[in-house]
Amino acid sequence: MNLNDVGWDAAWEAAFQLHAPAGCEPARAVAEHRGAHVLLGAGGEYRAGVAGRLRHLAADAAGLPAVGDWVFVTRDAAGETATVRGLLPRRTAFVRRAAGMETAPQVLAANIDVVLVAMALDLDFSVDRVERYLTLAWESGAQPRVVLTKADLCSDLDGAVEAVSAVSFGVPVSATDAARPRSFEPIAELLGAGLTGVVLGSSGVGKSTLINRLLGEERQAVSALAADGTGRHTTTVRQLLTLPAGGCVIDTPGLREVQLWAASDGLDATFADVEELAVRCRFRDCVHRTEPGCAVLAAIADGSLPEHRLERYRKLERELRWAESRGDARARAEERRRWAQINRDLRTTRW
Repeated sequence: MNLNDVGWDAAWEAAFQLHAPAGCEPARAVAEHRGAHVLLGAGGEYRAGVAGRLRHLAADAAGLPAVGDWVFVTRDAAGETATVRGLLPRRTAFVRRAAGMETAPQVLAANIDVVLVAMALDLDFSVDRVERYLTLAWESGAQPRVVLTKADLCSDLDGAVEAVSAVSFGVPVSATDAARPRSFEPIAELLGAGLTGVVLGSSGVGKSTLINRLLGEERQAVSALAADGTGRHTTTVRQLLTLPAGGCVIDTPGLREVQLWAASDGLDATFADVEELAVRCRFRDCVHRTEPGCAVLAAIADGSLPEHRLERYRKLERELRWAESRGDARARAEERRRWAQINRDLRTTRW
């Protein structure tokens, strides 16, 4: 296996020499199954556990290996037991707030170059959801691309593409149809040798079909929608797959919820139209509600900015502030626990 085909380069080699202890070898995390990681190294794929020290030092799950991470590993003399000792610093990462009530980051994919936001052109079509995905995609550091799937089910394809393009601001939008293989060619061209993409979207939007077209074979299982029109979870784990052209793509299970986590820059990029108007407001701290000289409200009044666009911006901004405040409170609680443990250790240590 040539690691260069899946993204290894001189910069990764330099980082490995800097961070990895003697006796370690590099590998890339391609899947996780019940606490064990599947890694791709120079000798092919193998399983590895995570060192207890690494689990102890990780502040949360985001500090543990995610699919796409480059890690350094030790193996026993027989090569039968492998242990992940650490991670190389991530270049990019698609991070959301963990599902449920937990206030913690969850890394869905690491070290990615392209984020493919998949949205089906059926009854589940939602421009609002595209904006949410784009906010996190921009924050990841990778380049986003919107892929509108199931174009054959859309009666107004041009209108759908125009609606998404109106909120994507320079992000390319492609429409694909499973019956037209050539419609997938613009996507395949994004993932050359050494590049990594990740496909994200809700259940049933056609992510596995997209992956299969990129692979050139029916490797990922696909299924029809349920009777009520909702998607089925045909993909159950995140996994990195190598492509014939030498790049790779990360397939992900359908996401029921995509909650923001530390995505202020991504919000600015997704709502570039609102941000561009905001710098023209009379007051620097304008919140675009009743202030005189508000350029955003003036744009809504003259019709150049849709009012629902500002409403969605405010909604995501509130969600982001809430997530950040919860994250700050969690960090403070962790700090208090850490100092309490240090004090307990000092009291029980015999000098």
